[in-house]
Amino acid sequence: MNFKIAVLPGDGIGQEVTEEALKVFEVVAEEFGHTLDTEFGLVGGAALDAEGVPISDSAMEMCNRADAILFGAVGLPKYDTAPMEKRPELALFRLRKGFELYANLRPVKNLPALQNASNLKPEVLAGVDLVVVRELTGGLYFGKPAERYTDAEGRKAVDTLPYSEQEISRIVRTAFELARQRNGKKRVTSVDKANVLHTSRLWREVATEVGQEYPDIALEHLLVDATAMNLIRKPAAFDVIVTENMFGDILTDEASMLAGSMGLLASASLGTRHNEYGGQYGMYEPIHGTAPDITGQGIANPLAAIGCVAMLLRSTFGLEKEASTIEEAIEQALNDGLRTPDLYQPGTTKLNTIQMGDAVAERVRTKVTR
Repeated sequence: MNFKIAVLPGDGIGQEVTEEALKVFEVVAEEFGHTLDTEFGLVGGAALDAEGVPISDSAMEMCNRADAILFGAVGLPKYDTAPMEKRPELALFRLRKGFELYANLRPVKNLPALQNASNLKPEVLAGVDLVVVRELTGGLYFGKPAERYTDAEGRKAVDTLPYSEQEISRIVRTAFELARQRNGKKRVTSVDKANVLHTSRLWREVATEVGQEYPDIALEHLLVDATAMNLIRKPAAFDVIVTENMFGDILTDEASMLAGSMGLLASASLGTRHNEYGGQYGMYEPIHGTAPDITGQGIANPLAAIGCVAMLLRSTFGLEKEASTIEEAIEQALNDGLRTPDLYQPGTTKLNTIQMGDAVAERVRTKVTR
């Protein structure tokens, strides 16, 4: 099988971790008899610096030619106060809307080797294995009007939170289908703010209707503030969480701490487009940001970016064995006590970014040739 991958490393540590992800990707392709065909493009601050836009038309065309997008991270401090049209993050919005990537999947699993890496007690973390399904192309981030203005009373701003029943039903259905596929608790938790927001009341109504199509899957409704609390109080109770765009953005950063570090969590943004292999076109990115405070130091954790390759192989190409091999290699490296600085504890071995990438690649080779 030939993998046609558009690579957008982006800014900061995005470039460093993407390089290690590609290293592992190449090893998997070689060991399993595939070929890897990559094209590189600029995105975010790197694109603004070189081309004046967060992502160019040519980069979008490159992504359109590919089977999937491997994405790093975007954002540079010098653009923090830039006007909205000059913000690196706009590239993400264009990619999501342009390729109809409406479903963001963020799995969170606490591995036994990392139960002491989180601030939570090990007994609270035991059995945590959940997925957050975040609606990605609607809500506040895309609603109009969205503007800042000044009138006689002073400075003002407005954002709009729209959702249609079609947008809600397709993301909720994605969550139910995922709950059926997982070896989990067969439960979907739909998260809203139905006690306050009209959109959330519609969300709950539509989620209930969709849930009736899945009698084998339990549905519960939970307010977003209660969800935030229970992700800390009893995280192992969750299986699949589905929610709207902004709530999902916030809750997944919170949930990343259940795994021990944001440097561990991969994500997949999937849509309606399928390829010749029957898999879904998608964009795969670690949930962490550009981390300008550690950029260039070689200490970023590449495991989330490497995990993205596993998600890509599974969702876009349907290659479960290849995907599982990467995930097992990551877990084996952690079981062997290998750690980047974000996870380091006395008694473990501290590695830099490249060394951790090498360690995972080596374990992939060992597992295939064993």
